[in-house]
This record gives sequence, structure tokens and C-alpha cells, in this order.
Amino acid sequence: MTRGASPEKTSSLKAADASDLAARLGHSFSRPELLERALTHASATAAAGPDNERMEFLGDRVLGLVIADALLTRFPAASEGELAPRLNKLVRRETCADVARTLDLGRYLKLAPAEASQGGRNKTAILGNAMEAVIAALYMDGGIDVARRFILDAWASSFDVVAQVPRDAKTVLQEKLHSMGLTHPDYAVIGQEGSDHAPVFRVRVDAGKAGSAEGEGPSKRAAQQAAAAALLETLGDNA
Repeated sequence: MTRGASPEKTSSLKAADASDLAARLGHSFSRPELLERALTHASATAAAGPDNERMEFLGDRVLGLVIADALLTRFPAASEGELAPRLNKLVRRETCADVARTLDLGRYLKLAPAEASQGGRNKTAILGNAMEAVIAALYMDGGIDVARRFILDAWASSFDVVAQVPRDAKTVLQEKLHSMGLTHPDYAVIGQEGSDHAPVFRVRVDAGKAGSAEGEGPSKRAAQQAAAAALLETLGDNA
């Protein structure tokens, strides 16, 4: 379903559903329209209507900040190379979708009828993006402390999964590619955001037939590690 198709068939989030979800999130919204927008998929809006894509952009950054800060606290002796793959695993779309499923977030989503009929309420991409948008709604309505409290609680079991010190992702990837008879991967910086004092680098790793992946980090090295870890995930290996 393309954006703008049959928007009149969608409806606002029911008051009972909004109250139930807010309770699951542990926050009473003073601006409930933020939560409704966070749950609105692009398929359910008119061409210029508000959906959750901009909120997803913000929520991704809030999630990354909170998780990075928590990792520094939980693993005080870990090097940057050890923290990067952990961060990547905790903020990736699949993890966000898993958290969304524990909240039964799919039942609250506003989707076009066709998208809903095609299993949209359980699609990893849709759920992951909506989870990030909901984090943005929490941040916009209650501030960073509200968002942090929710994230640390909802991601608690995920932190346990990454407790084991990971091997260097770039090294593991190189070993994996060698076993596949492939050459060294190429790393390239494809973007940089933030200030000079707090930059965020985005790196793409290209491994030829094995595929490519992207990762972010506060340094080029950390971003390379995150990209390598992301590619390993697609290859069915763990750093």
C-alpha cells in the first residue's frame, strides 16, 4: 500500500488502547497525540499527513545515546572495540522489533488495510521503526529521564545477552571471509554527524559476495567494528 491510499479507512487510537499502551510504557502522556503519531505507519496517512518517520529518526538517536551511556556504566573496563558491537546489537532493528513484540505494539499500530492484511503488524521493519518512534514520543513528552527509564527496563534482558565480552568484530569477520575463500573487506566512511567534540561516524563494509553492512560509532574505528558486527549478523556469526 502506497502512502495516501485509503487514509479514510484508518482511525485514531482508541482512548482505552492509548491508556493501556501508556501503562505498558510506564508513562502518562500529557500530549497523547505524540503517541498516536508514533504508531502511525506511512501507509496510513495522506501524502502530506503526519506519520512516524521523523519520530523514528529522533528515537534512533535517543536510543543510541541511552544504550551507549548504559554500556559505559555496565562495562567500565571494556575497550571501544568491545563496546561497538554490543551497541550495534542492542540498537539494531531486530532488537527493537523484539522489544516491540514484548509490548504487543503491533496491535496498536495504525496501518493501511492492505498493509495490515499482509502481516504488517508483525513485520520486523515496521515494528522496529515504530519502537524507535515510541521512544521519541516518550522523550518529546517526558524528557530524557522518562525515555531512559523505559529503555533500560525494556532492554534489560537484551543487556544480559551481550554481557559476554565479544571478540574483535573486524578480526572475526576477516576469519569468516577467509574461511569462505574471500578477500579482505573494504571499509569506507560514508557519513559524519554531530559536533567536532562528539562526532558520529557512519562506515560501510563491503565484502564482495558476502555482502555489505553499515555501522555507526563515535570514531572511525568504532564505526568499522559496528559495521563488521552487522555483517557478521547477516552471515550467521557472532562477534
